[in-house]
Amino acid sequence: MKEYNTYIFDLDGTLLNTLGDLAASTNYALRWAGMPEHTTDDVRRFVGNGVKKLMERAIPDGLDNPLFEETYAVFRDHYLAHSLDTTCPYPGIIETIAQLQQRGKRMAVVSNKFYAATQELCHHFFGKYINVDIGEKENIRKKPAPDTVYEALKELNVEKETAVYIGDSDVDINTAKNSGLPCISVLWGFRDKDFLIGNGATTFISKPIELLDY
Repeated sequence: MKEYNTYIFDLDGTLLNTLGDLAASTNYALRWAGMPEHTTDDVRRFVGNGVKKLMERAIPDGLDNPLFEETYAVFRDHYLAHSLDTTCPYPGIIETIAQLQQRGKRMAVVSNKFYAATQELCHHFFGKYINVDIGEKENIRKKPAPDTVYEALKELNVEKETAVYIGDSDVDINTAKNSGLPCISVLWGFRDKDFLIGNGATTFISKPIELLDY
């Protein structure tokens, strides 16, 4: 089995369980706009392509709704203030990335979450271990485009030949493919194994500690 020196992580559904806070902010914004709310399972299906796409899926008629931009702004403001209410690393994540650091591995986070929230969450939970975290920015295309991965590799000053991508969704599978990286799909996130297999996943781990075998 190939040994990797660089680990590029997705954030939501991979390192952090952010679903509760995303659902709470989504429904706060929908209530503000007088729109129907969604269950947590609904929100689970909506996530993966950034928060603007999340709200596009949550708001009736999406971008065509005349209240979309205002409702999205309410969501963003609420989420920035409440992104740490219930969000936490999945069990075993901190121990695993600490072990990777001890082994001299390089690590980065690439997310479709907007930049400010990505920075806040990564610094809060992983600041001791990971210092390259790329969120959504205007001049960098979102995943599954390879831009965030290339930016992370550049900031780490490493070649992609020694890197592996770790994520929980179809977006992550395609991001890895578009970046020319192998992909490890995690089974504790927002998508189940059958869905991931149907979208081309071939390598799986069911616990974070299993990453130490790669």
